[in-house]
Amino acid sequence: MSEQNDRNDRNDQPDNRLRRELPAEVPTPPPGAAPSPGAVPPPGAAPPSGAGQTSQEQPQPPLTGRQRLVEGLWPPRFTRAQLIVALLLFGLGFGLAVQVASNSDTDSALRGARQEDLVRILDELDSRTQRLEDEKQGLEKQRQELQSSSDQAAEARKQTAEKEKQLGILAGTVAAQGPGITMAIEDTKGTVQADMLLDAIQELRAAGAEAIQVNGVRVVAGSYFTDSGNGVSVDGNKINAPYRFQVIGKPQDLEPALNIPGGVVQTLEKEQATVTVERSDKIVVDALRQAKRPDYARSSSR
Repeated sequence: MSEQNDRNDRNDQPDNRLRRELPAEVPTPPPGAAPSPGAVPPPGAAPPSGAGQTSQEQPQPPLTGRQRLVEGLWPPRFTRAQLIVALLLFGLGFGLAVQVASNSDTDSALRGARQEDLVRILDELDSRTQRLEDEKQGLEKQRQELQSSSDQAAEARKQTAEKEKQLGILAGTVAAQGPGITMAIEDTKGTVQADMLLDAIQELRAAGAEAIQVNGVRVVAGSYFTDSGNGVSVDGNKINAPYRFQVIGKPQDLEPALNIPGGVVQTLEKEQATVTVERSDKIVVDALRQAKRPDYARSSSR
């Protein structure tokens, strides 16, 4: 009996020694129960909720609309196409600014003008517009005649001869007649000067005068006026008062151009000169000039 107990004791000794080396068993807590302090979780078990969150950062609040807009715009990110469009828009804006500035300068100049000057400018613009319209209609008529003529060569020669006559009238080498006005300037005080007569010539040309003659001297594009003693010289030919202008053109345009407020008539009357303007259905301009050959200019047509 004692031998059997001894054998049992020897058999139990290794088992007891192994139990002493292993840690004590920990009972598994039921689901949902809080773990006891100091308890070691089993291998592979997930850490309890809330563990380790103290060291992590708290979730940031959502961004506002302004903050998202700033983050989208800055830093800027440009593409090549956007840069090209930006340069084109800059050029367009610069051109518009220059145009507005130039228009503002013109408006300022007109805003400071007198009423008489504005009326004069409007009359000149109307007259030039009408002359351009008449010229356009004449050219269209010539084109239609050339296209409809059975003998275009003969029609072209006819129009060339007519054009030569027209150019001769403008150059002063051909006599002319037609409706127009006569203007007589009496200068008893001797106060009328060459620049005043030149202003009258320019005013008449702006109103559509086609042929002008002053005291028997034909006035053309290259004519000049100078003071000469008690009178005035036109292209070196001295003329004396009274100064008589014979002008061919549309009387309804020529006479108002001279009589506008602040125009030629009022200026001469301030110098104590007497001005008389009369309309006529037939004005003859027969003073001629010799055609002068240019010294340097030559035709470029071949």
